[in-house]
Amino acid sequence: MKKSITASLVLAAALGLAACSEKAQDETAEAANALAGDAAATADNAAADVANVGEEAIGAAENVADNAAAATANATANTLDAAGNALKEGAAEVKN
Repeated sequence: MKKSITASLVLAAALGLAACSEKAQDETAEAANALAGDAAATADNAAADVANVGEEAIGAAENVADNAAAATANATANTLDAAGNALKEGAAEVKN
């Protein structure tokens, strides 16, 4: 009789551990899924941030190029105006 009680207690304990173990596995799986979801969201946010930085850098480079082109055009126009004025003054001196 003592052996059957002991066997019953061992069986009950084993079933109890199995039940707890399954619950613990489920909770662990849920936590792992939540962490995986968080990691994926973080990676997506990081990728979006990198893309935004890239777009901002391209926009800044375009602005620099536009400003350089405008400055070059202004300098060229000023140089041509000065050359034209010098030619007019030279021609006027030759005439006189």
